[in-house]
Amino acid sequence: MAENSAIEWCDATFNPWIGCTKVSPACDHCYAERDFDLRLRVVQWGAGQARKRTSYANWKLPRQWNAKPFFQCEDCGHRSEGEKWREVGPNMGLTDSGYACPRCNSRSMNEARRRVFCASLADVFDNEVPVEWRRDLFDLIAATPNLDWLLLTKRIGNAKTMMADALHLNPAAQAEGRIWPLPNVWLGATICNQDEADRDIPKLLEVPAAVRFLSIEPMLGPISLTSHGFIAPDEDGPDRIGYMVGPDDGKSGLWPTREQALSKSGLHWIIVGGESGPHARPMHPEWARDLRDQCAAAGVPFLFKQWGEFSAAPPASVKPGERWPATSRLVPVSGNTYAWENFRALEARDLWMHRIGKKAAGRLLDGVEHNRFPEVRA
Repeated sequence: MAENSAIEWCDATFNPWIGCTKVSPACDHCYAERDFDLRLRVVQWGAGQARKRTSYANWKLPRQWNAKPFFQCEDCGHRSEGEKWREVGPNMGLTDSGYACPRCNSRSMNEARRRVFCASLADVFDNEVPVEWRRDLFDLIAATPNLDWLLLTKRIGNAKTMMADALHLNPAAQAEGRIWPLPNVWLGATICNQDEADRDIPKLLEVPAAVRFLSIEPMLGPISLTSHGFIAPDEDGPDRIGYMVGPDDGKSGLWPTREQALSKSGLHWIIVGGESGPHARPMHPEWARDLRDQCAAAGVPFLFKQWGEFSAAPPASVKPGERWPATSRLVPVSGNTYAWENFRALEARDLWMHRIGKKAAGRLLDGVEHNRFPEVRA
């Protein structure tokens, strides 16, 4: 698939199979279904439909990535395999060598772990996927310890059982004593509103993982992680999201070893973004700001991926008596969205959003680009 991904929070994408079933309001405008079912007819979306396993050549790619060096530039932050350089002395002998950043040419390159988003065109924990395919996937993950695998799912309730089933199916894994969590797996749940947060976060917290994260994209309504104690201040130690989060301070004794850290439940990373595409729905700025502030209070890394197609518009952009353009939407802070035909202001924080395109809308939140990542645990 993609060795160099344009997705802001990963370096590469790998799809072991293609196909899925819509299970959430976030799936309404699925780009994967649009491209691989409705347009290319590669596979049919939906329950009861067979998924398409990708080629043997595609399955070899992660092993190739695992064997290659990978770096992050200390000066500009760009992540890549780097460009090799050599210095030759007057007698044509090699005096020095290393890797440079292909973006800014800096030689200040730090070794990094490649982040691989698994199943951007599918779901690892899809009910229609044969358990043998998942067994093969987890074998591949175990065989590529230099990669961090980001398993993001809309079916987090299936994860615990399906991972156990796949591992039990593999005698070699049992002989090796391989147990979950694999230290290079980041397990994520994708949610879009408060109902999904309340339903799925407890399920995510039940599954051991090196890193647990939420992808809230598209964000379709306000979300409070303080409900059900997902974020709660702790006077005797660090703030908490669910259970202990963040690095051990060396005094609390909560995470005295890496092994115990892996066994702790907690959310370690939050991604937020608006929707893109021809049928995108707008995201109210207050929703993103509120989650940013919740994460800051709890010391949890926050990444703002994008606004999507819409941007906040100043009220003066439409003169009194003029109709709002059909590309504008009123977004109440409480949720829902109204076109200009059925406009009704509910409170002062309700906001008109204009469709200006993903690139123009950008990814700055109050003028700041938020790109924080969790501490690598593998």
